[in-house]
Amino acid sequence: MNPIRKKRLIIIVAILLGVIATVALGLTALQQNINLFYTPTQIANGEAPQGARIRAGGLVKEGSLTRSEDSLTVDFVVTDGDADTGIQYRGILPDLFREGQGIVALGRLNDKGVLIADEVLAKHDENYMPPEVSSALEKTGMLKNYQDGQKETNK
Repeated sequence: MNPIRKKRLIIIVAILLGVIATVALGLTALQQNINLFYTPTQIANGEAPQGARIRAGGLVKEGSLTRSEDSLTVDFVVTDGDADTGIQYRGILPDLFREGQGIVALGRLNDKGVLIADEVLAKHDENYMPPEVSSALEKTGMLKNYQDGQKETNK
């Protein structure tokens, strides 16, 4: 083989290996940061992975909010109309958090099926609901009930 061609081939192979290594490292880093969204029905059906960081959302069930008296731990239930999921959060809840509101919680499922959340996100105005929550509620028919309840409280 001609020495010039051999040198070009080595350079091309080195560049390709560098690109492959960069893509592999990038995909590995992104895979660790992916937070998939699961509805309470999917969590109840066992579709959500145990121990992996996930996002779960729905409406905070009326009467389910309990606060610990000696710490910042809060327990509540999120529903999508078909199933309920318990969520435990230690920290200060967002100002807009309340029962009957749509929320998204980020955390890990424990062995009892309770989401141990490290972050809770509440809607930011009276008409907004996270897209994942609204699509999950739309599938179960709860979105219309939620919107009807909003109209009644706004009168």
